[in-house]
Amino acid sequence: MTGAAPVAVVAENWVARFYGSTIGRKIVMAVTGIVLVGFITIHMTGNLLVHRGAEAMNHYAAFLKGNAPLLWGTRIVVLLATILHIHSALTLTRRAATARPDRYVRLAPQVATWSSRLMRAGGVLLAVFLVFHILHFTTGTVLPSQFVEGEVYQNVVRSFSITWVAAFYLISMLALSMHLHHGVWSLFQTLGANHPHLEGGRKRLAWLLSIAIPIGFASVPLAIIAGMVR
Repeated sequence: MTGAAPVAVVAENWVARFYGSTIGRKIVMAVTGIVLVGFITIHMTGNLLVHRGAEAMNHYAAFLKGNAPLLWGTRIVVLLATILHIHSALTLTRRAATARPDRYVRLAPQVATWSSRLMRAGGVLLAVFLVFHILHFTTGTVLPSQFVEGEVYQNVVRSFSITWVAAFYLISMLALSMHLHHGVWSLFQTLGANHPHLEGGRKRLAWLLSIAIPIGFASVPLAIIAGMVR
């Protein structure tokens, strides 16, 4: 037993040193980003069941609710990944600002894309959207008159029939698109997969995910607004 405590202390110190370093937090951001991209891809495919009708969507929701270990295990993993992702982003931003306290007299970005320039603002919008989304569709706290427990399909249709809700959702999907484009491209560089031969592949993957996932999500409110889903 006496040897276990020092080992635990060494492990704890290593984790603290790793996460306390700039590269450590960048790696955590990249890994948690992969987890979150995987989750939203699965979540998006589940949302597309709306196009198949109430029975398919409600059956899928009942399946998830009936598998508590799967549902809560996923929620816990995604929650931890989200917290670490946001915390890493905030602290890295703070460190960058501290390391360069004087603002440039004239800022003229030469290589940065729109997605990279708007990464932080988009991240804030997505964080607000995430809280709203949970309170809206999971707990029914927001717009309770549009929420009935177990009627997932009907809840979605009723909610996206409200113009400002659909508009906020679509704007958030634009932010998600830019976040995915820059995030997916940069995480490969963070993890060391930045060989010139991989450059074309990671750019194509970044474009694919930044287009396909937001369009998949956006297709739900757009179909409801157009009257294709009722």
